[in-house]
Amino acid sequence: MGWSDYFYPDNPKRREELIRKSQEFKDLMKSNFYATNQLIDVMNKHLSCSFQHIKITEGSSLHDNCNVMIECMHKIQAEIEKIDKELKEKLEPTLYEKLLSLSLLPEDFKVVSKVLEGVCGVATVVSTTLVGLLIHKGVILGNITSTFAKIGAGTLACFGLAVVFMGIDMIVEAILGSIERDNLEKALKEYDEALSEFEPASIEYQYNITYVKVKIEGISK
Repeated sequence: MGWSDYFYPDNPKRREELIRKSQEFKDLMKSNFYATNQLIDVMNKHLSCSFQHIKITEGSSLHDNCNVMIECMHKIQAEIEKIDKELKEKLEPTLYEKLLSLSLLPEDFKVVSKVLEGVCGVATVVSTTLVGLLIHKGVILGNITSTFAKIGAGTLACFGLAVVFMGIDMIVEAILGSIERDNLEKALKEYDEALSEFEPASIEYQYNITYVKVKIEGISK
């Protein structure tokens, strides 16, 4: 027990809470990276894309890891937007809306698939359905990218989260030697603020990626 614990007996409890929240945040980040790699696999397989898997670097900063995710999401969004733009230009408006609502009739699939083949080089029911899902759920990709950008820029938090991937010992080391109680409370508050936005955005993002993956796997069988 450090000297500050005698003066502030709740500090050990605060440190334990900080460690727990740090791990919770890290787990969400890892789950988002995993979900993104699942999306990459689906797009590479059915839309002839060539995206590379992304991974978290434990020794890097939060800012750097966020940038890895943001850069990848921008590439995915750019590909979806490119496909979307060409389909809008080449399909009748009613047919385009049917694509987004996944209500294409068999004869509609033939028309859309022919156009899609010219855009992506593929023409299957699976690829057509995937494109409709991705365009329809494009806002989800935008939401998670925006949330990562806020966290990486430090607009949601800065003290505790700044070293989340550098190790909790670095957080504690940064706190020790100063007024620990105040800094612990500050770090905990920043985690709460970040998690209040990051957790629901992450859950929604992961749910939608899972939905797309399950939907496509069901058609592929």
